[in-house]
Amino acid sequence: ANSEFEIKKEAAWAISNATSGGTHEQIKYLVSQGCIKPLCDLLTCSDSRIITVCLEGLENILKVGEAEEDHGSMRVNLYAQFIDEADGLEKIENLQTHDVTEIYEKAVKILETYWLEEDDQIDPPGDAQPSFSFGGNDPAIPTGGFNFG
Repeated sequence: ANSEFEIKKEAAWAISNATSGGTHEQIKYLVSQGCIKPLCDLLTCSDSRIITVCLEGLENILKVGEAEEDHGSMRVNLYAQFIDEADGLEKIENLQTHDVTEIYEKAVKILETYWLEEDDQIDPPGDAQPSFSFGGNDPAIPTGGFNFG
């Protein structure tokens, strides 16, 4: 079982290195070959260096997904969705409490950069969002407020 982990570690390094120096097309190819799930799976291993390597690889993949989204070829960052579907989002969230500073800081940065804005975005006022009101007019609030005494 130990040799299997050694192979997974080497693969993680190879994928992370490829995402670090690769072109967008090469990284998209790695994603199409299923590299996200194995990187996500290693986020729970005990080797903090490998966790960092996997986070770096995932961050590089997310950057490409964001660039694709910005260029209009994708409506959302599909790679963020792929990571979520591979249970990676939950694992990255759990790394916010990791003992190693570098790991939890990188996890927080990734979450803030690629997930926070998507889920917690506040619509600017006056946006063309439909509003619903029940009963037509807003009820008048009595002067001095309500008294429930």
